[in-house]
Amino acid sequence: MLKLDQATKKKEVEGSFLQLNPQDNVVIALADLPSGFDLRRFGCALNGVVPRGHKIAVTPIKSGENVVRYGQIIGQATADIAPGDHVHTANLGMGQHQQDYAHASAAVPLAPIADGRTFMGYHRADGRVGTRNYVGIVTTVNCSGSVARFIAEAAERSGILAQFPNVDGVVPIVHGTGCGMSSVNEGYETLFRTLSGYAQHPNFGGILLVGLGCEVMQLQDLVGGQPIRPDGVLRYMTIQSEGGTRRTVERGLEQLEGILSAANAAERAPAPVSEITVGMQCGGSDGYSGITANPALGYASDLLVRRGGTTILSETSEIYGAEHLLTRRAEQVDVGEELIARVHWWEDYCARNGGEMDNNPSPGNKRGGLTTILEKSLGAVAKGGTAPLTGVYKFGERIDRKGFVFMDSPGFDPCSVTGQVASGANLIVFTTGRGSVSGYQPTPCIKVATNSEMYARLSEDMDLNCGDIVSDGVSIEDKGEELLELMIRVASGERTKSEELGFGGVEFVPWQIGAVM
Repeated sequence: MLKLDQATKKKEVEGSFLQLNPQDNVVIALADLPSGFDLRRFGCALNGVVPRGHKIAVTPIKSGENVVRYGQIIGQATADIAPGDHVHTANLGMGQHQQDYAHASAAVPLAPIADGRTFMGYHRADGRVGTRNYVGIVTTVNCSGSVARFIAEAAERSGILAQFPNVDGVVPIVHGTGCGMSSVNEGYETLFRTLSGYAQHPNFGGILLVGLGCEVMQLQDLVGGQPIRPDGVLRYMTIQSEGGTRRTVERGLEQLEGILSAANAAERAPAPVSEITVGMQCGGSDGYSGITANPALGYASDLLVRRGGTTILSETSEIYGAEHLLTRRAEQVDVGEELIARVHWWEDYCARNGGEMDNNPSPGNKRGGLTTILEKSLGAVAKGGTAPLTGVYKFGERIDRKGFVFMDSPGFDPCSVTGQVASGANLIVFTTGRGSVSGYQPTPCIKVATNSEMYARLSEDMDLNCGDIVSDGVSIEDKGEELLELMIRVASGERTKSEELGFGGVEFVPWQIGAVM
């Protein structure tokens, strides 16, 4: 089994290019390289200009033969490739996708770390611990979204929040669905899990639930005849029953004052780091993602798991081609089989909707040096470190096991994070090579840059630079330790760049599956 962090650690850097594994027939450019650049050890020179992060052939590769990076197949040559050629979309395709899953054949438990590390969090009635203390206004349907925002804006204008210093703010959770859908299919169940997960999230000290009244996603179904929060800090109303917009806003403000008062009673207190649940994401990836930021996050993931914490890998469409690395790490055979069942669901989902799994990478990913989904996925799974895979969950399904787990989701970042937050993530770590700007209230998001150039250009949005792994020789281990310390500080209240900038208002994106009716 390939351990991506180890492969990266052992990489050989030769000035301006890098070979990740001795089996690779390509190397990676570490700078924009001119035509004629001498690849000394391989006895060839560049046959044209190659941008930073892109691949260069170092052996002859005939059309139809495999192209290998990380010691793994990333696709097949679609034309003859000579040593020194730029390997990209003009001469590399996905080819046939077949894997030996070898379920649970290489799950090696990590040695626990019992150092008593803690963070300062909000202890909730259900036993979970929050990293923030917001009050949420959760909507059942698009039709109540504007009114939810009106209530939040009215609360802001009134100055009432100043009376509750322990509350981080009021967050309207609005979306574009909840009606015009079947009430008995997979799409409905997915939305139900998502809204329920947010209403119960430990980063919310209380919830106001607002519906229109006639929608498919009915309030009474969500509430189920009893409070869905053990602390009871949940109120709900419909616009139709309250008598329209103005009366609902007035009633909402009345309800909000009581919710804020209850939430304000919570104070930060020490909690073991085992109560941190991290949703791991990558977006706007580049050729450096799989060799700097993602392996560093993988090492930090292992450090947290060894202390009893939980990390969530997602984006099923972006592990395609690397799923065999995860199934081998499955703690039990049935866990690996659950993951492959989700992969097969995705293959059918794409076929039904006229798509294909290799629609990804995006144009920006390709400009950054990634060519096929196989290549992107091999870099993406590096975020998961080396810990055994303990569970596989549906989108927004409550995570009920510790350790390294997988949650099914699209590769569309805000949608994927929405599912992770609904599943219980109280912290998000997001790696990016091209640059991504977003935030995910009520859960803080740490942005990690894969390369130093982008970090310098977007320094007001990035929280940590991993480009120095290549530019300055910083080790994966040291950068992973640095990231873990940042995670603990943010979980304890340190604000991230996206929080300082005010992100989080439009990033709640439930996964819409099925017909809009």
